[in-house]
Amino acid sequence: MKVLHVYRTYYPSTQGGLEETIRQLCLNTASHGVETRVMAPAADPSRKVVRYSGSRVYQPRLSFELASCSVSWESVTMFRRLQGWADIVHYHFPWPFADVLHELARPNQPTILTYHSDIVRQKLLSKIYKPLMNRFLGSVNRIVCTSPNYFATSDVLPRFGEKVEVIPIGLNESTYPQPRTSDLEAVRAGIGENFFLFVGVLRYYKGLHILLDAVKGAPYKVVIAGSGPTEAELKSQARSLDLSNVIFAGHVSDAMKVALFKLSRGVVFPSYLRSEAFGVTLLEGAMYGKPLISTEVGSGTSHVNVDNETGIVVPPGSAPALRKAMNQLHDNPDTAAAMGRRARERYDMLFTGDLMAGRYAEIYRTLLEEHASNNALASVDRS
Repeated sequence: MKVLHVYRTYYPSTQGGLEETIRQLCLNTASHGVETRVMAPAADPSRKVVRYSGSRVYQPRLSFELASCSVSWESVTMFRRLQGWADIVHYHFPWPFADVLHELARPNQPTILTYHSDIVRQKLLSKIYKPLMNRFLGSVNRIVCTSPNYFATSDVLPRFGEKVEVIPIGLNESTYPQPRTSDLEAVRAGIGENFFLFVGVLRYYKGLHILLDAVKGAPYKVVIAGSGPTEAELKSQARSLDLSNVIFAGHVSDAMKVALFKLSRGVVFPSYLRSEAFGVTLLEGAMYGKPLISTEVGSGTSHVNVDNETGIVVPPGSAPALRKAMNQLHDNPDTAAAMGRRARERYDMLFTGDLMAGRYAEIYRTLLEEHASNNALASVDRS
């Protein structure tokens, strides 16, 4: 069974929660007999095809970006070629240019779409895009939403409800590196332990400007691991607030990221808009048995982090509420540890990569069976 994943960006060019989701799908569906390829534009690809985590990654050149939408003219011909290889085409939404690719190529194969997020920020452009979006969503064979919370609060998904399934994102701990002793010692020497950790791309909706306001004068450290569009602005804010307890770690290796998780007191995830549809960082924190702090934005973050069970959920955009939650976990280590244990238990029950991969593999098989049955019926009708 050959599955082609299609998204606007991917490893090794970029890293983030959605890229990690695709990587986990590629790795963990392999045991179900699934061979995967990924097509994702890259700004300056050194090679058109690279291997990453066991999959071939095809990198058409990025032409330009418009309102965060990657456009790649080279991907039109590449997609048609890869479509011929695939048994199933698996889109990851949102990427409006994928809608165009779908319309131009009209795949004969079954198609599935993982709906990661509504389009939140580009309200004017989304009105123009809406007819194409609805046509695209209406034409794919299955839509997967990553949490029941997001399905319940989406303005888009209910109209396609008959073909929507909910499959939470999952991670397998075995696909992450074990940090070396030297990695752990480097974190202890440079940062310490029992800090609060944020990991992710530094984007506008992550709420890090609110987190910086929250930790002024706090007796604990906050480590921000990652880079992104708002990095310079956030560092300027930290300087103006004279925050000596905030460390911008920048892009870190996977092994160093795991070391940071292991030595942290807990994960703080202040995203305050629905653009944050799930929060893979929260899932990573749960996987390593850490208590979680997140905000209630009506998305999958509150499916991962259950208030007063696996961590603390606070109102979005509130620096005082974030500070109170961090104070609570800092001042009560036994409570923090108990929440972390329950977070790990919930991860084991709902969010492993094996669970996610098994459910997707089942959908893939069902789509192929339906496709074969429809082709057989069409053949009979023609005769």
